[in-house]
Amino acid sequence: MSNTKSVQQVLAPVPPHMVGDGFRVHNFFPSGYEMGLYRMSPFFLLDYGSKIEFPPTDTPRGVGVHPHRGFETVTIAFKGRVAHHDSAGNSGIIGEGDVQWMTAGSGILHKEYHETEYSKQGGPFQMAQLWVNLPAKDKMTPPKYQAIEHGQMGKYQLPNDGGVLEVIAGEYNGVKGPATTFTPIHAYVGRLKKGASLPISLPENYNTGILVVEGSLRINGKDDVATDHFALFQNDGTDLEVTAPEDVVFLFLSGEPINETLVPYGPFLMNTKEEIMQAFKDVNSGKFGVLEE
Repeated sequence: MSNTKSVQQVLAPVPPHMVGDGFRVHNFFPSGYEMGLYRMSPFFLLDYGSKIEFPPTDTPRGVGVHPHRGFETVTIAFKGRVAHHDSAGNSGIIGEGDVQWMTAGSGILHKEYHETEYSKQGGPFQMAQLWVNLPAKDKMTPPKYQAIEHGQMGKYQLPNDGGVLEVIAGEYNGVKGPATTFTPIHAYVGRLKKGASLPISLPENYNTGILVVEGSLRINGKDDVATDHFALFQNDGTDLEVTAPEDVVFLFLSGEPINETLVPYGPFLMNTKEEIMQAFKDVNSGKFGVLEE
């Protein structure tokens, strides 16, 4: 019996849409529920901003103040710089290779926009944002913010100068990532040189996907994934191997599914309709705090 975790399908990027005026994204998921449970759980959403050139401006582009409850937002910067503020008093700037991991939890107001100096200069911009679901017992956890700089990440150096695997969360071959998570998650950025291969082993039930950011990737010696495409894996084995036909950068995601009914509505991700209604009441009554535009 094979232990290979095989590719279910390779998804091409859907036509992009704008989030605010600063983020042009392709939404790879959510795209379909089964009995109220999501296929890539615990990852609920993946918005990928493929590479684009923004012209200089004195008015930073971005997304204005908006609420979140019941999940975490994770922004991974490949090109450009993004600033962040929230109603818990957290703020930060991430640049190429950095990650900002915000736990909305019980509720927070949030805004994100192009960093001032980047805006004035313009240039290439490329990002990915994830929404990571929280289990019911943790949905009302206090908000927090993890600013993860590129230099803080765990780094696994491939043999023969084949590149590096940057560990954001979870671990690979004993190398651990700095992010703390509420459920088991492995999130890596791979930067492989042409001809390099990397074996990865994970529990069979973990939902797993790979987004190719630059170059192309071959999976298990047979499935080719082009730039800006997403490979979704079956839950049919524990072992996979990625190979670089050319220099490649990819985002690897895998996690233990949260097998709970999910009720998403706008910026909220809860377990019941009643919890969604309560979230709106709490925002309107000021319980999410205050954040200026």
